[in-house]
Amino acid sequence: MNIVVTGAAGFIGSHLCEALLSQGHLVKGIDQLQPASALKIKEDNLKNVLAHPNFEWQPADLLGMDLDREIDKADIVFHLAGLAGVRNSWGKTFADYLQANILLTQKILEACKQASRLKKLVFASSSSVYGGGGGQYNSESSPTQPISPYGLTKLAGEQLCYLYHKQYGVPYTALRYFTVYGPRQRPDMGFHRFMRNAWLGQPLLIYGNGEQTRDYTYVSDLVDANIKAMHYAKHGTVFNIGGTETASINEVVQKIERLAGKPLNITYSPEQPGDPFATRADIALASAELGYQPKVSLDQGLGEQWSYITALYENQNP
Repeated sequence: MNIVVTGAAGFIGSHLCEALLSQGHLVKGIDQLQPASALKIKEDNLKNVLAHPNFEWQPADLLGMDLDREIDKADIVFHLAGLAGVRNSWGKTFADYLQANILLTQKILEACKQASRLKKLVFASSSSVYGGGGGQYNSESSPTQPISPYGLTKLAGEQLCYLYHKQYGVPYTALRYFTVYGPRQRPDMGFHRFMRNAWLGQPLLIYGNGEQTRDYTYVSDLVDANIKAMHYAKHGTVFNIGGTETASINEVVQKIERLAGKPLNITYSPEQPGDPFATRADIALASAELGYQPKVSLDQGLGEQWSYITALYENQNP
């Protein structure tokens, strides 16, 4: 099939492109290589696919390009592009989140409603739509009460998909990602920071008391969920995509200390606005409807990411 992936050079998008190409699809990857500080990271993410004969690479500003032309002949669209991060979504930078997560999604949907061959739009949403959580499992019917501007923009993206499905028949499925980790994770994300600092012997700052819990999803399991959603015959649906287990930040740090063979120098600071205390994914619906079953344990996934991090920072070992 002809497949368009927005956010193709990112952490998740690059893994998804590799998987789609391995299945024989024609993949067009679109991503904005900004800011300049992210350029090398994104280029490295794509190094395994740039020379592939079935991969077309298009670095561009998605908001400024002619998406109607790009999507017109697509069978499938994966919309992963957007601005992530809870803590940075407050204040003046909220305007950037509006642009990247709401206005861009609306522009994608406008192009999708006119694409005659489109079989499925898979939209990347987030567990942040649920809010803080009290440790209970979140099902797709749980209240959506974001506690961060980022979560609000992802919920707005879901609602836009629903509107375009009801009004114009856009065939979409939304996936709510729960804390994704693995090789190529962005440098600002938790596991990357923890492992980098452990490898380099640098102090580590943890917000809150470290007892916050997350449902961690390894990137290959998430990619599998996206591909299953691509083939899902029903439309107008949303699914939780979580991992094999839940753990606290402190428990994860202990696992990283075992991988590093040394203790981390940890400093705790006050919780940050918008950070949920607990996220837990009820994936029963995704299991029943998509056949989704996460396979990678937290220990296994952390080991894979540790190998990636030590190779990435090999030359910086003090």
